[in-house]
Amino acid sequence: MLLVVRALLMLAGLVFIVIGGSFLFYPVSQGSAFGLDAVGAQGLSSLRGDFTAYFWVTGIGLVAGAWRKGGRVLLVPIAILGITFLVRALSLAIDGFYEGWAVPMAVEAATVLLTLYARHLFGSGTRGLPSDAPI
Repeated sequence: MLLVVRALLMLAGLVFIVIGGSFLFYPVSQGSAFGLDAVGAQGLSSLRGDFTAYFWVTGIGLVAGAWRKGGRVLLVPIAILGITFLVRALSLAIDGFYEGWAVPMAVEAATVLLTLYARHLFGSGTRGLPSDAPI
């Protein structure tokens, strides 16, 4: 089971990294796939910077946590995706439902659940981090 969970984390992490790269190199088309329109250089910069960082940090956290079996490293993608899920739910309550709302929330929820399970399997130790790491 441990091998399967590690493989799923790696796969999910690689998908997030690829999506982040798409925002870096194709911000207009990738942004429109997410319902976003870039307005001028500032909009392109925001799509490239913010979304590339979001997806790369999440993806690298998943890959690093799986590779090192590091429970603490997995706290980063858990926090990022957990907050994203909760804010999307809040947005649905405030702004209403829209076509396709369930897919991103299902991906976020499934990834958080998988990552929480992996953290349980790996333990919450510092494997992969220096012993004096503040996390």
